[in-house]
Amino acid sequence: MELKIFGGQASCQLAEKICGHLGIGVGKSEFVKFSDKEFEVRYSENIRGKEIYIVQSTYAPADNFMELLLWLDAAERAAAGSITAVIPYFGWSRQDRKARSRVPISAKLAANAIALAGAQRILTVDLHSAQLQGFFDLPVDNLYARPVFVDFLKKIFNPDDFVVMGPDVGAAKLAESYAQRLNGRPVALAYKTRLAPNQAKIQRIVGDVQGKNVLIVDDIIDTAGTIIGVTDKLKEMGAKDIYAFCTHGLFSGSAVPNIEKSQLSKVFVTDSVPLKEEAAKSGKIEVISISALLAETIRRAHNNESISSLFE
Repeated sequence: MELKIFGGQASCQLAEKICGHLGIGVGKSEFVKFSDKEFEVRYSENIRGKEIYIVQSTYAPADNFMELLLWLDAAERAAAGSITAVIPYFGWSRQDRKARSRVPISAKLAANAIALAGAQRILTVDLHSAQLQGFFDLPVDNLYARPVFVDFLKKIFNPDDFVVMGPDVGAAKLAESYAQRLNGRPVALAYKTRLAPNQAKIQRIVGDVQGKNVLIVDDIIDTAGTIIGVTDKLKEMGAKDIYAFCTHGLFSGSAVPNIEKSQLSKVFVTDSVPLKEEAAKSGKIEVISISALLAETIRRAHNNESISSLFE
């Protein structure tokens, strides 16, 4: 089948980069917004029987999620041969359980809606928790930004100077996976208490960080409260320069000014989510593109080659 890649409004620049790596043009499409804020999407070329990849992250507002559903439905109704939803950042992923009574499991609802809209396969990057793959009743390829970050670190810094840090217990396995690929660097771990949504208190840090550079790794940086709290604690313990690698840079609320005032040396994120204007102007925030990783994954999927070998 002929390969076609389309980009939604949330990920149009990333889609162009992916197509650039593959040497093809972005599929032609139209997005029309009406005065009442509803919108319409349309494929401007024939996609019947073709292999379709729709690149669209589902970060806030909810319009981005709704747009993805419309693209999927339109592709199914246009008789596309196969339909893959490429979701670099899967929004709602942190609402993956009933943490208290009378609340939805939003991640499961989102997964059901994507399948119902017509997706036949999901390609995403660094899901908030690996078990989210089980929320989908269709094949899911959960890619890791880790190889992109590790290659970058090895080119810019000396990995032997670093301790790898997980900012909470949930990031322990992620920190260990980075440490293994950085010549077996030591790992430190923070323990925190969640006071309220987007509010956490760092209780203690386990690991030797005195006189060491520290690399904090996590999947999402949102308000940056946890990472800044960990940074302050690390500095109290005598750590030197502190860097953060976070796949999805949401930077909500006062995250950017707080990062600017913090003791963080630098925060590196991917382009799974476009940087907000404020973040793009920050001297402490830098983007590392995952477009080459996504392009190679799409190429392998199209040719029925192994994807898991990319991360072995």
